[in-house]
Amino acid sequence: MIYGIGITVFVFIITLLVIFWRPGGINEAWPASIGAAIILMTGIVSSGDLIDIFSKIGGASMTIMATVVMAVILESFGFFNWAAERLAVLTKGSGYRLYWYIQILCFLMTLLFNNDGSILITTPILILLLRSFQLKQKEMIPYLLSGALIATASSAPIGVSNIVNLIALKIVHMSLYMHTAMMFIPATLGLCFMSWLMFILIKRKLPKTLPNFKHDLKKELLIKHPQPLTGSAAEEPKSKRTRSMLRLLLFVFAMRCLLFVASYLAIPIEWVAVLGSFVLLLWRWYHLGITPLDILKKIPWHIFIFAFSMYVIIYGLHNAGLTDMLIRICEPIVNQGLLHVSLLMGGLVSILSNIFNNHPALMLGTITLTEMGLDPITLKTIYLANIIGSDIGSLLLPIGTLASLIWMHILRKNNIVVKWKDYLSVSLIVIPLTTLLTLFLLFYWVQLVFVN
Repeated sequence: MIYGIGITVFVFIITLLVIFWRPGGINEAWPASIGAAIILMTGIVSSGDLIDIFSKIGGASMTIMATVVMAVILESFGFFNWAAERLAVLTKGSGYRLYWYIQILCFLMTLLFNNDGSILITTPILILLLRSFQLKQKEMIPYLLSGALIATASSAPIGVSNIVNLIALKIVHMSLYMHTAMMFIPATLGLCFMSWLMFILIKRKLPKTLPNFKHDLKKELLIKHPQPLTGSAAEEPKSKRTRSMLRLLLFVFAMRCLLFVASYLAIPIEWVAVLGSFVLLLWRWYHLGITPLDILKKIPWHIFIFAFSMYVIIYGLHNAGLTDMLIRICEPIVNQGLLHVSLLMGGLVSILSNIFNNHPALMLGTITLTEMGLDPITLKTIYLANIIGSDIGSLLLPIGTLASLIWMHILRKNNIVVKWKDYLSVSLIVIPLTTLLTLFLLFYWVQLVFVN
């Protein structure tokens, strides 16, 4: 037992260190898969465990990858270029208005796609947009930082916006519909508070008025993100283009809603997600003449590899006895009342996420809960408290989530330096207060709607 725990903990720590360090820009799937291979070779995780792991992460990975496919297709239509143009127009020269529109954009991108996808989509466009306003780097950082924080935290209201949330849902046998019914209101109110508090903190760093564009934003966007539009499609009038983009957005929104309908009817949500991406592929093929084959190269297969590999390592920790130890620690806490345990477990997962990253922290916390024999409402409430800790509390440090690491990597590629003191000057105030408030809101919402 001690031998197994020692090997598994060592592999776990080394894997996380390499993921944080990312030497040479290595993809996070590589260290995770090597660590999983070592765990499998030791025999700590059996072939039967592998089948269980596939059943838990397969549907979640398919859903997330289908969502990313939708994002790639929308980019082919020029949707994100159009969104950036509209954002520039709507600001009407106000730096404060620009802040709030960025908050709304990042929130919606996460809800429509997922947190990692939202970071990948919005960050390059925001960098280009802010540079087009001729802003200095110190003026750009508050916008980029606040946008990244809200984009990552916005995976809390609906479980489908984060792959680790989807995997955890499978573990606790909770439907996506129930997750949203219990979580959407308190988490969204928490995010509104988070946006307001960030605005108060960074307001003095934001320009009151924005300079005029230095460049043609549309031209710059097309150079940065070339679109395969040809002929009349590339030259269609603005009004027609706007209608086309709104139709695309409406379709994606409808498919997102159908995920919750499917969850309510006990239909696997990955079927709906795959169907939606397939329809969009055919739509693109018809309108733009682009065959679906390019998607095979653009699908982020590493997401599935990363999720599977990390879960193998976590399963190794579970089999080696770590969750038994956590159960002994947590059982006395659980007996102290639902509000008390929600605050403590949400805080604990927040701390673990900032030390070990939120993927393993939430998986370990969720597996531990399922072994404690809790009644359904208590299990679901504590699980959602863990989600708040994993999705919001994990943002205290820039190493707490995979999305934050991706964000930092994108900024470095664009020669934008965000120092830890810049990040912590906002996160040390905003994240603890938002996490605490959201945990309180969750408890009282559950008491109001699901208990009384």
